[in-house]
Amino acid sequence: MSRLPRTHLLIIDPQNDFCDLPAEGANQPALPVAGANADMQRLARFIDAAAARLDAITVTLDSHHRLDIAHPGFWRTGDGGPVMPFTPITAADVRSGRFQPRDATALPRTLAYLDELEARGRYTLMVWPVHCEIGSWGHNVHDAVRAAYNRWELQHQAIVGKVMKGSNPWTEHYSAVQAEVPEPGDDHTQLNRALLAELDRAETILIAGEASSHCVKATTEHIVEHLPGGRPERLVLLTDCMSPVGGFEAQAEGFLAAMRARGVRTATSAEAAALTGT
Repeated sequence: MSRLPRTHLLIIDPQNDFCDLPAEGANQPALPVAGANADMQRLARFIDAAAARLDAITVTLDSHHRLDIAHPGFWRTGDGGPVMPFTPITAADVRSGRFQPRDATALPRTLAYLDELEARGRYTLMVWPVHCEIGSWGHNVHDAVRAAYNRWELQHQAIVGKVMKGSNPWTEHYSAVQAEVPEPGDDHTQLNRALLAELDRAETILIAGEASSHCVKATTEHIVEHLPGGRPERLVLLTDCMSPVGGFEAQAEGFLAAMRARGVRTATSAEAAALTGT
């Protein structure tokens, strides 16, 4: 019988589109987070340094279609113009005619989504640049992180788990645990009990990735809320392996403070290496 994993590394959305990588030809990050490339380089070094004591690694992958309720192509202004990225849209905006779905038949479903999203009180819909489109370069994992976890796979003769999120175009899916508004009939948007059960086997759950203001924040909040065995002190946020989306720094700081108040620990990657005994 295999022993229970002691340390599980959860890497949130370490994808090219979120990293401030230099543009190379047609490959240019769609939603670069300042500092993310350096974050991922530090994370790769940590994986190599701590490899012997990492019992499991899971990577989440933001995975979108071009047409998505949070992408510009879904929307038009009231006079038929384009809607620019980084535009927040509320149900009141839609009811007033300020913004409308390009497909008029989508209006009832769009309003129902916005009403439910706002009732939950976590987010206002944000129109993001098209990012992490399935099959694109931007959807791929940062090269250094992938190379490091590939080395871990060979050393441990184990596979890094992959969790896809975001492919339902009718709901935002920041968290790897659950969509912001779960869609009836789509299990991929519901509470990911398999992921929670796997994380729950660990004594220490290390969390890194992008961005601390959004997907890391949402995923960690849901883990703290839904982890079957509780004990949020098992979670350790690697603070030098995550960065916020520009303009959302306050949300990231508020998230870290709120998690510390719940018992979640924070550490740099060097401090975490000491925690894992490497």
